[in-house]
Amino acid sequence: GLVFPAYDHTLHCSHLFNVLDARGAISVTERESYISRIRELARACAQKYLELLEERRVRVLA
Repeated sequence: GLVFPAYDHTLHCSHLFNVLDARGAISVTERESYISRIRELARACAQKYLELLEERRVRVLA
């Protein structure tokens, strides 16, 4: 359902993080936290996409 909009949002978050990081607006300790949060968003999107592909494959084979 909403895998692609969620991934688009994740890319937007990543871009905004990079802009803020380049401007020095994020401290070293915050940086690690933000990176892991964005990574987790991307991982969740990928997992849902794989689940969507599996559901479609099962429907085609049924």
